[in-house]
Amino acid sequence: MEASTLWIITGCTAIGKTALSIRLAQKFSAEILSCDSLNFYRGMDIGTAKPVPRERVGVPHHGIDLCDISETYDVERYQRDALTAVKNIQNRGHPVLIVGGSGFYLQSFYRAVIDDIFIPKSIQAYVSELFCQEGLPGIVEELLKISPKTGALDLRNPRRVLRALSRCLASGHNVLELQELFLAKQSLFHAWPKRTCLLTRNPENLRNRAAQRIDDMITRGLIEEVQQLQCQGLRFDSPAGQAIGYRETLHWLQTDRRDIAALKDPMLQNTLHLIRKQRTWFRHQIPIDWILNLDLHSEEESFDILSTFFQ
Repeated sequence: MEASTLWIITGCTAIGKTALSIRLAQKFSAEILSCDSLNFYRGMDIGTAKPVPRERVGVPHHGIDLCDISETYDVERYQRDALTAVKNIQNRGHPVLIVGGSGFYLQSFYRAVIDDIFIPKSIQAYVSELFCQEGLPGIVEELLKISPKTGALDLRNPRRVLRALSRCLASGHNVLELQELFLAKQSLFHAWPKRTCLLTRNPENLRNRAAQRIDDMITRGLIEEVQQLQCQGLRFDSPAGQAIGYRETLHWLQTDRRDIAALKDPMLQNTLHLIRKQRTWFRHQIPIDWILNLDLHSEEESFDILSTFFQ
């Protein structure tokens, strides 16, 4: 491994990223930077399949347990934390191995994903009041006064229209100008060369692995973990409470506590839906250097193949 290169392993949930990445980190004395948007939360361990302490022995992990479940952890904060971690790891002379499948966070290593437009409170209040009084038609009309052409902006999506209107008012630019300025921005990690391996499996096998992982989570104490997190403030309307595994368990605790299938079935269906979305996203949103189908090789063969890629 080259010390300056960012080595990235990604793939759908339940694909098997954790075990392989830990073995690679051990072999090459690398440190792992998580790119999983749920590993940030302290106490969310079982339902996120977070690497357990014994798996982290001898392999420093970063991007894990960074905030409480009551906090909102966004991509802007992640970029700052990740940049600090990358610099510190490489200053120690170790390779950086980025592992995870959270698309928006992963994308931040390749291109800009947020702008730096400051929205004054007066504009926030104006836009919010306009939306409350006149709804979506009102904010669309106001936006079109400033920006008659809006490109691919979805004018049926209130959240995106609110965001566009706020940024147009704050910057003095129209939507197309803002899009052009944003495309010209560079990722915070543009100076680092990157090599990315996408792990895949056959759909039926991945479905079976997802189902087995759900069984394992429940056996290991997912329900008890969620109950404990409820005491710490886990709620349906929080980002943490909307995570797969947690939102279904929160609902199950309120309704079908005697029927475990009523918990497993929606968890599996939502996980499979996520996997389908991830597959599509990986094909179109990030540059992939190598694809490795883990079902075509034994575990040892897969490890040997990955070892040659990350040299």
